[in-house]
Amino acid sequence: MPTTTLLIFLIGFLIIAIAANEIAKVFQKIKFPLITGLIITGIIAGSSVLNFITTEAVEKLNFLNEIALAIIAFSAGSELYLDDLRSRIKSIKWMTISQLLITFIASSFFIFFMADHIPFMAILSQKIKIAISILFASIFVASSPSSAIAVINEMRANGPFTKTAMGVTVVRDVLVIILFAISFSIAKAFVNGEEIGFLFLGILILELITSFILGYVLGKLLQIPFNYKTPQFLKGAYILLIGFGVYALATFIKTVSLKYVHHEFILEPLLISIIGSFVLTNYSKHRIEFAEIIEEISPIIYIIFFTLTGASLSLQVLMSVFWIALVLFFLRLITMFFGGLFGVYAAKDPKEYRFIAWMPYLTQAGVALGLATIIANEFPAWGHQFETIIIAIIVINQLIGPPLFKWSLNFVKESHTKATLQQFDGTRDAVIFGVENQSIALANQLEKHNWETRLICLEGIDYSKNDTNNVVNIKEISLYCIGQLQLEKTEAIVLMLSDDENYQLAELIYENIGTANVIVRLNNRDYFDKFHQLGTLIMEPATAMVSLLDHFVRSPNATSLLLGMDDGQDTMDIEIRNKDIHGMRLRDLRLPADVLVLSVKRKGQLLVSHGYTRMRLGDTMTLVGSEKSLEELKFKFDT
Repeated sequence: MPTTTLLIFLIGFLIIAIAANEIAKVFQKIKFPLITGLIITGIIAGSSVLNFITTEAVEKLNFLNEIALAIIAFSAGSELYLDDLRSRIKSIKWMTISQLLITFIASSFFIFFMADHIPFMAILSQKIKIAISILFASIFVASSPSSAIAVINEMRANGPFTKTAMGVTVVRDVLVIILFAISFSIAKAFVNGEEIGFLFLGILILELITSFILGYVLGKLLQIPFNYKTPQFLKGAYILLIGFGVYALATFIKTVSLKYVHHEFILEPLLISIIGSFVLTNYSKHRIEFAEIIEEISPIIYIIFFTLTGASLSLQVLMSVFWIALVLFFLRLITMFFGGLFGVYAAKDPKEYRFIAWMPYLTQAGVALGLATIIANEFPAWGHQFETIIIAIIVINQLIGPPLFKWSLNFVKESHTKATLQQFDGTRDAVIFGVENQSIALANQLEKHNWETRLICLEGIDYSKNDTNNVVNIKEISLYCIGQLQLEKTEAIVLMLSDDENYQLAELIYENIGTANVIVRLNNRDYFDKFHQLGTLIMEPATAMVSLLDHFVRSPNATSLLLGMDDGQDTMDIEIRNKDIHGMRLRDLRLPADVLVLSVKRKGQLLVSHGYTRMRLGDTMTLVGSEKSLEELKFKFDT
């Protein structure tokens, strides 16, 4: 095929992929997974609807699928870090075994016996029905480490149930590729009419051993650029090239073996890639850097992979097999339920896990879809119907899986999400942890602006008595002592203790109180990321001083205004709580002439505001102007 034509196909597809990414974001806003938006956009752009991506283009762009599958395998292997699994190895072992065996065996038998009710299987021979059944069952075992990690991070989950879930999810994805390789070889033998004897089994074992050896070699090759001071983008390009090279090598060996020994010697590129990633992750010092590069590459790879997969599907076929996908979804769910039940008893885990142990493993994504793509390419007679059913199941799993996992984490009390924010009680108040010169000065400054303040001191710490401040003693940093302070409706909390004490407080406040504004004075920058994850406003004294001086040099008038150094001028954040303001345009608010709107924030996002911006309840306006006018506006907007 001419290079020019391939280039046209590639450019056209990349334009559609960019559009698919933007359309998928709309799906996210209505609580659909990103993957669903990408696949649906691909279907619409594909040959079954608009034909922007033709069947010929899909075939010629298959190399993009191969690169994507390699990166998906690298990502799965990089999550299998043995040191993280040791503490729950018994639970992980039994849960993995029970989920794998029960799901695979029960699904295989059920699909085989209901084959006559699945249109594309009904007309096939018994052997091919067996082949399709075991292929379905092997993919049913797959789960999604990336989705599990996303849920765990969102819920800030930690504990034995969470560790087991993460370990099982990752280990299963390694084992499912081995299981798939075996099932795939058996399926090919059945479809091609080959006998399954000792020679077949011997060749299969040799193929697996060769794949493992090449995986180990790949792990060493992947480390090469990390041993030198190479730019990140070059390391990423090297990883992509190596991933494609694995597929090119597998294709080359398959072709050569068929030509010279009249038998295809099948290497499994996904298995090679996942072993290579595992070797680098566990037996080199480059684990973190490798994972970071994979994390940077993955979003682009997923956009390309899922959009191209969608383009290869037929909308008509998808609609016709949806009911089958629904039945198979429930089949997978039931087998996983019993697998989880057996795993809990075998590992002697707490009995409260019995009925929820299956919930973390329902979600599927890249690996399952990648395996379905391989089947579609290898068995064109029925592979596309097979792939379409699997994609429909994945979409259902994507919708139902994450909410169930979140519910299970809440059930076992291992989630650490932010507490619900309390309604404003009409009083501007601040609580400052730590009693020292700076905290006392801050309290005095806030009181000049009509804020009520309390200074919190840990017992046993000396402080200079200051009768003008309300000082409260607590025995220790604990949920009980914090609860005694009744911080639920406090407008702002300022943390001015040591970093360890500040972090303990920030975590307790985040999980149990949910105060909107928590400000922390940072002492050691090593704590920055930990505080940032809790949504605190971080003030680092040294950096703040340099930044302040920089602003004084570049914009002295604006800086002095914002710092309140100009007589009679101040800045203020005002939240819109007046229902009469809701829906009004900014230009219609009739602001005093000496007041300027600096910004409008809605649901944590800064808006590009203009005169026609309509205000909403809960919006926060940052205003600058005279103290008198700001006080009047505060009363007007607050009530």
